[in-house]
Amino acid sequence: MITYKKSGVDIDAGNELVRRIKKKLPKIGGFGGLFPLPDTKYNLVSSTDGVGTKLKLAFMLDKHDTVGIDLVAMSVNDIICCGAKPLFFLDYFACGKLDVDTAQSVISGIVKGCEISGCALVGGETAEMPGFYPPGEYDVAGFAVGALEKGREITGRKIKPGDVVIGLPSSGPHSNGYSLIRKVFSKPELKKYSKELLAPTRIYVKEVLKLLNAFRTPVVHGIAHITGGSFYDKIERILPANIRVVINKNSWKVPEIFKFIQKKGKVADKEIYRVLNMGIGMVLIVEKSSALKVLKLVKGSMVIGKVVSGVRGVEIV
Repeated sequence: MITYKKSGVDIDAGNELVRRIKKKLPKIGGFGGLFPLPDTKYNLVSSTDGVGTKLKLAFMLDKHDTVGIDLVAMSVNDIICCGAKPLFFLDYFACGKLDVDTAQSVISGIVKGCEISGCALVGGETAEMPGFYPPGEYDVAGFAVGALEKGREITGRKIKPGDVVIGLPSSGPHSNGYSLIRKVFSKPELKKYSKELLAPTRIYVKEVLKLLNAFRTPVVHGIAHITGGSFYDKIERILPANIRVVINKNSWKVPEIFKFIQKKGKVADKEIYRVLNMGIGMVLIVEKSSALKVLKLVKGSMVIGKVVSGVRGVEIV
């Protein structure tokens, strides 16, 4: 039986680090960092992220044109979790020896990701560090900043029993869980399923912003980007005290790639739903009376659970 920890990633250690940091910086821990812009009616919201070991697959297949989309997606999808509109993006590309064609391919993906999310690519940094990275390898990081009118923040504090949990489909594993995936699959299998595994992370910005603007009064009480920690950690992050979310795993069709990963790796249910998104890339928690309208506005969305009273956390049944 394979676990994420055995693959080299300890989610609990990461959560412990966040817990310790929050003691000194109490605003850290949400999906985006919020900064009230003085003398204006706006907050700035920022996020930073990378693509993780999905890059190892890009190196192996020598395919680099989609990881830039992943990079943008990881940050802008976090920013919209509080209702903010992404404004601009910066990137950091680091390598041992610069391969201009590879770097251009990565950056072309970043440009496309910014176009999809409606934000501007305003700059970046290319660092060539001989001896630091193995030949043919690189790392990328991204930084996004958005804006949100003060008083319109989506924080999760309004989540209450009776609310409906709506899932938005993913395009694949997105950019999380690849250490486990690479542990489960052989090299020939990674190549065989490369189309599914290298599918770029879906960017939800425009459809979520359109949804939020469709209502005069706020009906979306919480938004969770299903990344590292998946359903358990990411949804719990936005829940108030004494609020529990119950997810029905039979309420959507799990894509075959996830089933194959779980079966081949003999990964337990709780583990797989804490590591991979299982076909749901973003979760909206909405007012029950508006759930039907939300479903009509967001293509492919579906009800996947409910909010109840109880011990704070997430239950998957």
